[in-house]
Amino acid sequence: MTPAARAAAAIGVLDRILDGQVAEVALTNWGRASRYAGSGDRAAVRDIVYDALRCRRSFAALGGGETGYGLVLGWARSSGQEALFSGEGHAPAVPQDAGREPLGLEALDCPEWLGPALSHSLGADFAAVLQAMRQRAPVFLRVNLAKTRREAAIAALAAEGIVARPHPLADSALEVTEGARKVQASEAYGDGLVELQDAASQAVVAMLPLRDGMRVLDLCAGGGGKTLAMAARAKLSLFAHDAEARRMADLPARAKRAGVSVTALARPETAAPFDLVLTDVPCSGSGSWRRDPQGKWALDGDRLAALTVVQAAILDRAAGMVGRGGVIGYATCSLLDAENGAQVAAFLGRHQGWRIEAERSFTPLEGGDGFFGAVLRAP
Repeated sequence: MTPAARAAAAIGVLDRILDGQVAEVALTNWGRASRYAGSGDRAAVRDIVYDALRCRRSFAALGGGETGYGLVLGWARSSGQEALFSGEGHAPAVPQDAGREPLGLEALDCPEWLGPALSHSLGADFAAVLQAMRQRAPVFLRVNLAKTRREAAIAALAAEGIVARPHPLADSALEVTEGARKVQASEAYGDGLVELQDAASQAVVAMLPLRDGMRVLDLCAGGGGKTLAMAARAKLSLFAHDAEARRMADLPARAKRAGVSVTALARPETAAPFDLVLTDVPCSGSGSWRRDPQGKWALDGDRLAALTVVQAAILDRAAGMVGRGGVIGYATCSLLDAENGAQVAAFLGRHQGWRIEAERSFTPLEGGDGFFGAVLRAP
């Protein structure tokens, strides 16, 4: 495919997404229907689509409309590639609209309704963080410290054409600078030496006071990324639960590859008390919008309010499963104080005797996604 044909394909995919289709589904369906497209073509179309979703408001302004055509034209104008819109062969039609420069929150690709809350939460970093969120996220790996060390993992990856370097957010974190698409087919990955995991997510796990012999529950385990990250840091009796058990479907295979044992629990209260309960709660995902830009535009005030209610309920549930002097680890991939510091403060107001031992917010200015972590100690 020519670059112009790739742009035209991205227009079609974006039109489906704007009609309500999930981005990954739209891309998969296009790929299956376009057997002529090679792996390089599919990767290029995907990149255009995700760039357009990250920068949806600003590209719509530059391209003259919030349509597939307008978003890809905005992408082309922002990157000096408007010549792709020649109307020749498989190229998109010649533009009829000059577009305009985006203004204010539009230029930051920030949902209008969320601007004040993000500005309050991020303070002086607001504009810089929102600009960073308009870019593609780096690829990070977590070194399985139970099997190897960071330097050895770097060497193993390099032998397979994957270049990675240490990242300062966590002692287990690597940033992949070359060969990212080779990672999941590599021996290092297959042998459980490394896992894909954001550096800030790893840093949140590193905050937890883990030690050998602890009984630990991951209450919102999902795919088990943080479950396995905890397992690599100490010899634990490790348990996992998720309100939707199907989310943990891959956890047994991942745990086997990592060389650890995890017990899935349908009713974790029956195995309480635990020394530590990690609550990586459902959240707005505002810290990971670089990876899921569609989520940025889908979020609304009602959804955010509902999420804060769920978060509070999960914290209260966890408190009932922590033994005397035990710990709750609270985590979100959110930039919003309503889901972070304010949520912790409200918990402490409901539960006398609990105290904060550690609390930290991470933003993309530090390299990783936006995350929040807090360590809460029971009386």
